[in-house]
Amino acid sequence: MDQVKNDEYFMRLAMVEAEKSLNKDEVPIGAVMVYKDEVLCSTHNETISRNDPTAHAEILAVKEACKKIKNYRLNDFDLYVTLEPCPMCMGAIVHSRIRRLVFGAHDSKWGAVESIMSFPSYKMNHHVEIKGGVLADECGRILKCFFKSKR
Repeated sequence: MDQVKNDEYFMRLAMVEAEKSLNKDEVPIGAVMVYKDEVLCSTHNETISRNDPTAHAEILAVKEACKKIKNYRLNDFDLYVTLEPCPMCMGAIVHSRIRRLVFGAHDSKWGAVESIMSFPSYKMNHHVEIKGGVLADECGRILKCFFKSKR
């Protein structure tokens, strides 16, 4: 499978996770952690249900993956997430040494990859390969509908 199709396939799995958040009345963001084209874990936002502001889909994916492989480093792992990660999540992504981040919609309020700041441009001890905008319209649509229903 070519990389574009691969990225879209895994992003659609992340969108399934986002739907799970939506069904729990959480901000609908989903994440999928992939190793060698195999899904290791899938997570979604649970900040409200866990009463935990750090329970973002990306953080939960990093924690679950580390627990499964019994290592705090996720070298050679790819993370797919439906929304551009915030600064907290980008910190976890860099610290865990994720190889590649693929995200869907841009986040004009919290996006730390391209929108409000460019986290990857800072000189750090690890460089994450990044691809943004994968199925951006579809990923963004679920978020727009969610927030529209709250207003």
